[in-house]
Amino acid sequence: MAFILAANASLPQNSDGEWLGIVNSITNGTSTQANIVAVEFDTRKSYQEDLDDNHVGLDVRVQYDGKKMNVSASMIMKDMTIGVEDVEVLSLPLELSSYLPEVVFVGFSASTGSNHTQTNCVRSWEFNGSDISDEDLEMLWLWITVPTVLIVLSVIAIYLYLQRKNREKPDDEYPRIEDQIQGSSMAPTKFKLKELRKATGNFNPKNKLGKGGFGTVYKGFLEKYKEVAVKRISKDSRQGKQEFIAEVTTIGSLHHKNLVRLIGWCYERRELLLVYEFMPNCSLDRFIFGMEELPTLSWERRHAIIYGVAQALDYLHNGCEKRVLHRDIKSSNIMLDSGFNAKLGDFGLARTIQQSENTHHTTKVIAGTPGYMAPETFLTGRATVETDVYAFGVLVLEVVSGRKPGNQNEEESDYNNNNNKLKKEFDEEEEMLSIMLILALACCHPNPHQRPSMRTVLQVLKGEVPPPVVPTERPAFMWPAMPPSFKDDRENIPSGRAT
Repeated sequence: MAFILAANASLPQNSDGEWLGIVNSITNGTSTQANIVAVEFDTRKSYQEDLDDNHVGLDVRVQYDGKKMNVSASMIMKDMTIGVEDVEVLSLPLELSSYLPEVVFVGFSASTGSNHTQTNCVRSWEFNGSDISDEDLEMLWLWITVPTVLIVLSVIAIYLYLQRKNREKPDDEYPRIEDQIQGSSMAPTKFKLKELRKATGNFNPKNKLGKGGFGTVYKGFLEKYKEVAVKRISKDSRQGKQEFIAEVTTIGSLHHKNLVRLIGWCYERRELLLVYEFMPNCSLDRFIFGMEELPTLSWERRHAIIYGVAQALDYLHNGCEKRVLHRDIKSSNIMLDSGFNAKLGDFGLARTIQQSENTHHTTKVIAGTPGYMAPETFLTGRATVETDVYAFGVLVLEVVSGRKPGNQNEEESDYNNNNNKLKKEFDEEEEMLSIMLILALACCHPNPHQRPSMRTVLQVLKGEVPPPVVPTERPAFMWPAMPPSFKDDRENIPSGRAT
């Protein structure tokens, strides 16, 4: 006989005899197929390893502890000498959910087989069960929730600590950058990060003026300087620090009416910031490409802008103690003040060279903007005064034509829309425009030795000398370039070594 918990109340086939009406030879030992849990009480020895068959009447208690997942059986024996004794005869770990479904049948099953006869009598029995209390469930959730919350809070606390420690950790680059900037003569003002955050509304997107290759520019307000432009160097810029140092040490010591004035700088918490004078009319490209509903620049004003840029470049090439190569002359780097006066800006790629010897600066990475770069740059990797002149020539063609360099697929309608208002002025200013176009073509000559110097460009724009003679057809680019067969003292450029 056996006390059983079973998934169904039906009697399995061929379950007589030793199978006690519970299982058969096929389902025996297969817990998932049998779906039963039973405690057997033998009245005879079924096989050699079975317990001895000297049985007496007894009381049995079978107990399952759901928390501990343990099943136990004990006998209550009555003895004349020692009285009542509760003896545990079985204790095994057992997870009922692995063998039984949620709903089960509880009772007894017995079998003697065809060769044996016996009478089994259950005088009384009872089954008691208890549900897991709500209090136990609450404790279970508590044990799960509290450690989880503590782990999450610990991770957040460690992250914040490391972030703060990282911010407070001194930047190894800072002393070097500080020394380089402060070592430069006439270094601009040094600002604190909190000043510039406040000035720009914590770099509010509403104050964004534009975005370039090296960073984003925001409009700000400083009490001493009123309106300013704050450039925030991009952190993912591979050459951010070099560009920052180049700009501060180069333009910071230069003063010319056609250069954007650098007011100050900031390097704090790995933030690289530059502060410039504010240009109300932003950059030239917005006007010449019709990007917005802006007033059209007259030919006279365009001529004045070109002349202003030429003055700036002549100053960089010939008017400084060290010659400065800008290396990134383009319409988006020409800023316009309230009177539409041109000011050359963005000196992130600028480099200085000595006035006394060969004028070139060699770099491992070619610098500049495609469309404005002289053809020899891609072969030599060198920046020279002639490569700046080439970019200036492209700029002049942009200003006159209203087309972007290298954009052969520009819609004709867009081009016409950009220039319709200028056509009426063309007849009156035809001579001036012809001079500007010839000058632009001369500056873009494939042979760098044939390009005029910026000093000559200024003389042509002022009408002091005639424009250079240019070929009727575009010359082919050849390298090495052949030097001119004559020597023009005006365009003789002293050579120097890179610094």
